[in-house]
Amino acid sequence: MKSFFNTAILVFITSLTIFGQIYTGPIPKPSSGYGSDGINTIAIASFSNPNYPTEDIKIFYPSGITSSVPTIFYSHGFGGFDPVNVMGLLNFVARKGYAIVFVPYQATGVTNTQRYTNLLSGFIKSARDFPNIIDTTRVGFMGHSFGGGATFANALHCFTNLNWGSLGRFMFASGQWYSLNISQNDLLTFPNDVKLLTMVYEYDLTNDHRMANDIFNTINIPSSEKDYLLVKTDTIGSYIYEAIHGVPNTASAFDALDYYAIYRHLDALCDYTFNGNLAAKDVALGDGSFNQISMPGGMHNLVQSNTPNFSHPESLYTYPCSTLQNPRQAYCSVITSNTEISANTDVFIFPNPANTTLNVETEKTISKIEFFNVQGELVIKANTKNVSISELPNGLYFAKIIFSDNSLGIKKIIKE
Repeated sequence: MKSFFNTAILVFITSLTIFGQIYTGPIPKPSSGYGSDGINTIAIASFSNPNYPTEDIKIFYPSGITSSVPTIFYSHGFGGFDPVNVMGLLNFVARKGYAIVFVPYQATGVTNTQRYTNLLSGFIKSARDFPNIIDTTRVGFMGHSFGGGATFANALHCFTNLNWGSLGRFMFASGQWYSLNISQNDLLTFPNDVKLLTMVYEYDLTNDHRMANDIFNTINIPSSEKDYLLVKTDTIGSYIYEAIHGVPNTASAFDALDYYAIYRHLDALCDYTFNGNLAAKDVALGDGSFNQISMPGGMHNLVQSNTPNFSHPESLYTYPCSTLQNPRQAYCSVITSNTEISANTDVFIFPNPANTTLNVETEKTISKIEFFNVQGELVIKANTKNVSISELPNGLYFAKIIFSDNSLGIKKIIKE
């Protein structure tokens, strides 16, 4: 066993502002209850990553602990190997009294199987080398995008082969990509004492919601121990809360969506899973309860479902469900809910592809037009029917047209 203060470890105290994470927007952070900041100061153990030598594995945990604490194993999105991207989340977890493990994996030069192995071996190494920090009897697996899809296979291995989480275990997957290395039988025989929270974002046009719908609807976790939430986009005053693919990426937007949609539910899920607190269950897995879905300051409530089929038309997604790249393409449902947003035949955008200017043709009154890149980042706002795109790099974009009657349409745009 390594010494707790092995010379290979860098331990230091950090704060939310060190990495430039500045909370923004008109709605303040919660000051009490689930989602409010904890009181602990933060320590970080940083050590060599055998599968990605240039990017260390890091454990964020409460400083001054005298025994191991419940731990979350986090799988980042594709290319998000720098923890600064989710520093708000990492700090939040440690300040609440838990540990969270961040394992970087390579975006290029390796296969998806190697990426999964990198994550899994990093999690196992962390638990083996830092037993004074990590309590493997109480664990959660959390991931976003590629990491959201990877959460299921890696968590299953640790639950069934290593018996992690014998005193409490959960999974929290958001905006998930394809789920690899897990069979239909694995999902149907998944340990039913696991808690699951699945989260998708209204205007995530990167990863098809059908992937999340499929896994959630298939996995054999009892309905009382799993829930599915859709986060809505809002405009409060002149500030836009964008429920897009990059929501958990606090380097791009750190606001009420992070705290009230993600941190609040994670906080409650930890309390319910590790302590059995039923009031916490009403927030995290509340089956549509007021405490679960309510959002502050006039924001739209979250949308909860027990049998989700939320989605846009597959043609709008960068990574649709029905593709050979998805090993579960046979399980993609063609049925969508009433919340589906159509391609909207009332709107015509031309020329497409375009080089300098786009023209929007519609008989309806336009309130505003927003353009997003494939990472879900807002790149242009406009309120006219002629939009200059000359400064955009060439590539694929999505135009969201919001009309004065609050209806909207979404169109794919190619800049060349």
